[in-house]
Amino acid sequence: MPAKPQSAVHYQDASLPVEVRVRDLLGRMTLAEKIRQMSMADAGSFVSRGGVSARALRERFGKMGIGCLQDPRMDAATSAAVINAVQRYLIEETRLGIPALVISECLHGHMSGGTTVFPQAIGLASTWNPELIGRMASAIAREARAVGVAQALAPDLDLARDPRWGRVEETYGEDPYLVEQMGVAYIRGMQGEGPLVDRKHLVCTPKHFAAHGSPEAGMNLAPVAGGLHDLYTLYLPPFEAAIRRAGALSVMPCYSEYEGIPAHASKLLLTRVLREEWGFQGYVFADYGAVAMLETFHRTAHDATEAGKQALEAGLDLEAPSDYGYGQALLEAVEKGEVAEALVDQAVGRILRVKFLAGLFENPYADEATVTRTVHCAAHRKLAREVAQESIVLLRNEGPLLPLDPKALRRIAVIGPNADVAQMGDYTLTSAVGVTPLEGIRAAVGKRVEVVHARGCPLWERSTDGFAEAVAAAESSDVAIVVIGGASMALAGTGWGTSSEIATCGEGFDRTELTPPGVQEDLVRAIHATGTPTVVVMVHGRPYSIAWMAEHIPAILDAWYPGEEGGHALADVLFGRVNPSGKLPITVPRSVGHVPAFYSHKPSARGFYKRPGSPDCPGRDYVFAPPDPLYEFGFGLSYTTFAYSDLRVTPDSILPAGHVEVCVSVQNTGERPGKEVVQLYVDDVVSSVTTPVKVLRGFQKVALGPGESTEVRFTLGPRDLRIRTAEGQWLVEPGEFRVLVGGLEASFHVRKP
Repeated sequence: MPAKPQSAVHYQDASLPVEVRVRDLLGRMTLAEKIRQMSMADAGSFVSRGGVSARALRERFGKMGIGCLQDPRMDAATSAAVINAVQRYLIEETRLGIPALVISECLHGHMSGGTTVFPQAIGLASTWNPELIGRMASAIAREARAVGVAQALAPDLDLARDPRWGRVEETYGEDPYLVEQMGVAYIRGMQGEGPLVDRKHLVCTPKHFAAHGSPEAGMNLAPVAGGLHDLYTLYLPPFEAAIRRAGALSVMPCYSEYEGIPAHASKLLLTRVLREEWGFQGYVFADYGAVAMLETFHRTAHDATEAGKQALEAGLDLEAPSDYGYGQALLEAVEKGEVAEALVDQAVGRILRVKFLAGLFENPYADEATVTRTVHCAAHRKLAREVAQESIVLLRNEGPLLPLDPKALRRIAVIGPNADVAQMGDYTLTSAVGVTPLEGIRAAVGKRVEVVHARGCPLWERSTDGFAEAVAAAESSDVAIVVIGGASMALAGTGWGTSSEIATCGEGFDRTELTPPGVQEDLVRAIHATGTPTVVVMVHGRPYSIAWMAEHIPAILDAWYPGEEGGHALADVLFGRVNPSGKLPITVPRSVGHVPAFYSHKPSARGFYKRPGSPDCPGRDYVFAPPDPLYEFGFGLSYTTFAYSDLRVTPDSILPAGHVEVCVSVQNTGERPGKEVVQLYVDDVVSSVTTPVKVLRGFQKVALGPGESTEVRFTLGPRDLRIRTAEGQWLVEPGEFRVLVGGLEASFHVRKP
């Protein structure tokens, strides 16, 4: 093959290595063109009278282009047409023809109208099923890529350490190991095995890096304290796994500050940890408005120029949603010599590298012909129902009252403010396609059973005007199903972000109490007082402290925000078509005064005197309450029973670099098939720095028929046993380690080398 002439446009040659293409393109760019690649535009802003305005494109882009586009958040077919029109301008009308990375929120579904909506992230975590979440992420990626999206602003790897925080619903819970496993599964499902990202996958952007989920007073964006030990042992491991194990190509910093430094200006996070320690080769994408916040919110910068300089020098590559710090202000700062152009080249090179890896120069357009058969297809709706089924957690079942037998029922009362609402959770466009609990129950029982409905009370207002109707419905029924909970930013077709006046959870909707909003608990008490067997279903985004219900209501289900098939999935569980298998990914405290309540606390964190008090008998450590939680992390009941036996650890002694195998037998001792989450915890009995009383280090979800048994195996190695010393070193110390599985305990020793 003859050599290509020196004038060849190497960056357009897909056969060349990515790094060669990056260098070639970067060398052709002016400073202004480079800085344009460091900012984002909203594709929807170019829509006028149903079409894309050529004039608006020329005014915004000229001949220079843009780094990223936010998807227009319209219906899927329209979004695809708009994205293609904007991309066509960028490729055909700008000087260098550089396509944009089109980004979208994909937390539990791609945010175009009519796409499949899966359960909210906290519900996904409740499945404890990474394989299932990986399949879901692949489905979301196919829908989003069909519309023309190339990058997902997901998953959320924050640790939900404070249930008052409104964004708990977006997380995979409180535990670093669980968050890590679910996050890796999501990224591998959505981004593929890499390093190239094909047309069925998306670039992933794990967020919010790092420590966002433990804000002061539980308030969004508030400072987070903890020091380097907490940073490295709690908050960084899920992100490290996302980069090193799953190969995520982008990262979004958090709005908050850690130990006095805003994340978007943190050289520790964005350069030392991310680049130098982990070898991250992707690019850092700013959270919306976060660069401006360095001036307006955190007050570490005097103006836009200083804010942009702080962010760029820290390691931030692209600013969203506008060019406050990375636009004209940065251009002038470079021209004046106040900011090194080498930093701009570095940032732009990272962005271009991801564009090449995503195949944008070869395949920039959505295939509009495939949108309707890919988006919201039957297979994805079926998967949404499966995920929702496994996300539901059975918290209480006295009697047992559940599952209900439709053949034994004449009349069912479905009551509550969330009974006939399809609550989807934050980061969805609409819930118009969702199946409500009432609809799911009616579809399940058909005409054989009469189903009556009474709202009972509003979601958060304190009116009891509907109590009488609800009580009458319960009194005349064989069973009452009371659906309580909250509402996030998207509700019943009103559109994303337009219903904030009624939201009780979500981004910026934090709480000072953890009881159900308004008079919902009073409604439950009134229904219970009728004597009608009562089931409470919670549809919400954060744990509720329901101490009275936990004592008096015979059956309680936590459905979180279960997605568009939630009503059907709930009915599947209520009537026994599906055996509940969800487990809590977050601890439920007895009251807001028990916060923090996470399970992996230090030995000294839950009291010294061990004389728990009660309202009728004062004691210590809390005078009028025990310190233990209402429901612990990992808890969840089933319609069958499981027995654990024969827990073994081999060998019983290893060197610090060694491994042990943990084996346990699990048997379904009931009469129904079911799924059990086998959870392995480790306790470092004595260590040079304090360690939690136990930490999750393995889990497997197994399906067993009646009487069936299986042996579950785990391997523990140095990363599972290591501590971070006072000097900041990772090591495995000699000593005794306990393993805890299903109520059984065993131990092994690490001996000195």
